[in-house]
Amino acid sequence: MANQQTMQGNWNEIVGKLRQKWGQLSQDELKQYEGNSQQLVGYIQRKTGEAREQIEHFVNGLSSHGASGISQAADQAKDMAASALQSAREGADHVAKHVREGYASAEKMIQESPATSVAAAFGAGLITGVVLGLLMRSSR
Repeated sequence: MANQQTMQGNWNEIVGKLRQKWGQLSQDELKQYEGNSQQLVGYIQRKTGEAREQIEHFVNGLSSHGASGISQAADQAKDMAASALQSAREGADHVAKHVREGYASAEKMIQESPATSVAAAFGAGLITGVVLGLLMRSSR
């Protein structure tokens, strides 16, 4: 028979399937038996007149299908997370490689022509200062 934990975890799905098969079962009545498969089967048997073995087989099928569905979903989520982690690592490695290359290139340029590098830095600072000064002046 289906275990209580599996039934409680998939209760809404199980109720939907039971009501599909046996339309005379009400949601409120089924709620009384949440997680208790023995009482649920007895209730369905009394309400529908169907054989207990058939009802048990149907309920067990729902419970095991739901549990395997949850397990499959968890496995898929784990695989997707591992894939996302791998992609993030590869992206971070790619960015780190480009940063190192850029740093090495800038270092090489500064070593080869320090005067040009200082002049470029001075010019960039001067232009930035003028732009900021104009922006601050116009915001008053």
